[in-house]
Amino acid sequence: MREITTEIKIKASPEKVWEMLTDFSKFPEWNPFILEAQGEIEEGSKLLVRLARPNNKSMVFKPSVLKVEKGKEFRWLGHLFLPGFFDGEHIFEIIPLDSKSVKFIQREKFRGILVPLFWKSLGTNTKQGFNEMNAALKKRAEEVQN
Repeated sequence: MREITTEIKIKASPEKVWEMLTDFSKFPEWNPFILEAQGEIEEGSKLLVRLARPNNKSMVFKPSVLKVEKGKEFRWLGHLFLPGFFDGEHIFEIIPLDSKSVKFIQREKFRGILVPLFWKSLGTNTKQGFNEMNAALKKRAEEVQN
């Protein structure tokens, strides 16, 4: 297993960050990494997600929602090809620092026989995509919060 983890401090309430993270209809307005997401944010549901990793073509996949803890955590599991070849468990966490700020963590655990072949690209392009999304979420949440 390999993992990418990014984090950022956002001066906004946990509720505001959660609202923006889960309002898929607004992603095209601010999210440079997840260009599109559709589906119900409930455990067991399927989503349709279109990512734009820096320096790569966009990709579409249909992950399953693993966990939803409103205001705190949202996880999905996606597969490239068949399960076991290249699996990614994407995790978004919102950790309150106080009533007006949070630590936002975005990470992904990669498993499968193809992961070593793609690791260099994942470690650079995917991590850059996470950081770009984190910065855009911070900017938008802080603008709306103030």
